[in-house]
Amino acid sequence: MTDPGEVRASDAEREAVVELLREASVEGRLTLAELTDRTEAAYTATTHAELALLTQDLPAVAAPAPPARRREGRKRRWFVGVMGDTKRRGTWRIDQELGAVAVMGDVVLDLREAEVRTDLVEILAVSVMGDVKIIVPDGVNVDLDGLAIMGDKKVDVEQAPRGMNVPVVRVHAYAVMGDVKVLGDSRAKPIKRGWSAWREHWRQLHGDDSDRSLGRGH
Repeated sequence: MTDPGEVRASDAEREAVVELLREASVEGRLTLAELTDRTEAAYTATTHAELALLTQDLPAVAAPAPPARRREGRKRRWFVGVMGDTKRRGTWRIDQELGAVAVMGDVVLDLREAEVRTDLVEILAVSVMGDVKIIVPDGVNVDLDGLAIMGDKKVDVEQAPRGMNVPVVRVHAYAVMGDVKVLGDSRAKPIKRGWSAWREHWRQLHGDDSDRSLGRGH
């Protein structure tokens, strides 16, 4: 008799797990890096047991969403560097649109350990003779638009294959004699990830190639 956990997973079941992960992220249970890792793992899972590992430390049903509150005068959170540096790293919360302005200075926003409480991370990045650097987990979908005049705007991120419902970071970039760059894990200083139990179980199931199959070498 087939072990229930070894039953092959369907596309619909994978998508259901991805949606549960997304809801857990909005509730503050997962960082952006954790959400990205687990989402990619869900799409590569082949059995019910593998899918169960990805959500075993999460509630089976998402908590009711609190009523939306209007933020008068707080539509965007700004990070500004004028002839100096502004950096935001580590654990922090993203629950609104972000703005980054570098004028003859540098602004660094590291989103990897952030708790993302929105469905979409939207950033307005302005660089005037300065640099704005946005660091994201490899595997997110980066949408970059805008304008560069005697400057540069670029994405250097290992994005997920088409068709995956992965986290989205949208950047509107305007660079004048400056740079706006979106970099992935593989192009930035590694962070120390606090791997949860599912990761160890996944490694045992898939062997030493599990990190490479998930696109993570850190």
